[in-house]
Amino acid sequence: MAKDYYNTLGVKKGASTDEIKKSFRKLARKYHPDVNPNDKTAEQKFKEINEAYEILGDTKKKEQYDQFGSAAFEQQHAGGPSAEEFARTFRGTGADFFETFDIGSIFGDIFGRRPPPERGPIRGEDITYAMDIDLEGALYGTTANIALRHEAPCSACRGTGSQLGTSPQTCPSCKGSGMTAAVKANIRFSQTCPQCSGRGKINLNPCRTCAGKGNVLKDETIAVKIPRGVDTGSKVRVAGKGEAGINGGPPGDLYIITRVRPHHFFERRGDNLYSDIPISFAEAALGAKIEVPTVDGVVALTIPTGTQNGQQFRLKGKGVPHLTGGGAGDHYVTVKISVPKHIDEKARQLIKDLGKISKENPRADITFKGFRKR
Repeated sequence: MAKDYYNTLGVKKGASTDEIKKSFRKLARKYHPDVNPNDKTAEQKFKEINEAYEILGDTKKKEQYDQFGSAAFEQQHAGGPSAEEFARTFRGTGADFFETFDIGSIFGDIFGRRPPPERGPIRGEDITYAMDIDLEGALYGTTANIALRHEAPCSACRGTGSQLGTSPQTCPSCKGSGMTAAVKANIRFSQTCPQCSGRGKINLNPCRTCAGKGNVLKDETIAVKIPRGVDTGSKVRVAGKGEAGINGGPPGDLYIITRVRPHHFFERRGDNLYSDIPISFAEAALGAKIEVPTVDGVVALTIPTGTQNGQQFRLKGKGVPHLTGGGAGDHYVTVKISVPKHIDEKARQLIKDLGKISKENPRADITFKGFRKR
């Protein structure tokens, strides 16, 4: 069946090399197996866009495709023979064949599982870094210095991988395509170029500092600004501080994953804070104005007459600032009535007199009489 490689890459027929490359990179990032683990649909899509780019990204192959369509490449990309056909082809060839050739390479090349050539710049990998901060840092923001070891462009060769004044040359074996033809057991197919490992270029004068890689490991201390309102699991992006790119590609990013330590007094739930405040029996019964610690300092809270144990009061806007801006959560105060442990005789008599005066029965609503006898 004819394949529409332009449609696969989402470009119009006659698209420029830059348009094809730009669309390929966008789709490759979207459907890359690392981004979509265990997703067979994404894996298949990734193979299809790589196949399309291998043709349209090569000027000569693109001309052949425009003239003859995908039929010119069907043997190369149709996946080769079936497993049974492949087995029948090599039955009776003896062990010498399997000892001579790399079986993984043979199956990878014939069935289309070879890696795509590394021709253009590739963006560097992102780095994640877990950081513990206290509640105060999460509330008001903080700046922290972190020690980071990551790949950075080699200063000696300026990231080119070649000695200054030189540059990689087009591979003479594959003429820059990254692929060469091969014949094994009368089967003709394309394989990754063994001389340049599919890159299309060879480095004749590699940089002595980075051994031609273009990147070196670098220890760096980075000042990271943590914004107000972060929570456990929040992600803070530091642009350009990830791993260095390949072939002159841009670096990746650094992502700080915050973990907020528990506080001894405040409990955080989302952007709201919760705390318990003890009050005396007299304050609960008669009402009072008490002082309550908040993240903004001590505030006055009015306890109304007849307050019950466990009753909750709301302090609006005294919680955690919203990470997206525009206000803050609330602070909920739960009162706990403290009953005196040691009572002298005078206090005991007063409490008895209060009990006689009060007509309220706290168990009046309890009607349960027990289960039936067995």
